[in-house]
Amino acid sequence: MSDVSPVRAVVAAHGDVAAGLVSGVEAISGRGSAFIALSNRGLAPADIERAIRETVEGAALEVVFTDLPMGSCAIAARKVQRLRPSLLVVTGVNLATLLDFAMADGVPPREAAERAVQRGKDALAAIIPPHAG
Repeated sequence: MSDVSPVRAVVAAHGDVAAGLVSGVEAISGRGSAFIALSNRGLAPADIERAIRETVEGAALEVVFTDLPMGSCAIAARKVQRLRPSLLVVTGVNLATLLDFAMADGVPPREAAERAVQRGKDALAAIIPPHAG
C-alpha cells in the first residue's frame, strides 16, 4: 500500500496527537507522507504560529488541520490564515478526515479538505447498546 504521497497539508495538535493521527494514516493507507505533523508541546503561542507559518510557506501548502476549534494550534493557524487568505484551516480533525484527504488523488488540496470534512463528520457516531431486559 505504500504510494509515497507528496506533502499536502499540516496537522497541528496538542502533544502527540498530530503524530498519532499521521501514524494512523500511514498504517492504514501508506500515505502518511501527505502530512507534516506539528506538536504545540513546549511552545508559546507565537512559536506555534511561527512553526505553522514556516511549514506552510516552506512546503507551499494550502491546508492546515488542527485538533480543537479554539485550541492554541487552531488560533495560531487562523493568524497565519490572516496573512495567507488562501489557507484553509480545518478544526476538529479526526482519522477519517485525514484518510479521506490523503486518498483524494488528483483533487486539489482545498477541495479534498472540504470533502474530507464531511467524511469526518459522517464517521462520528454514538453506539448505544441494546437495553437489557
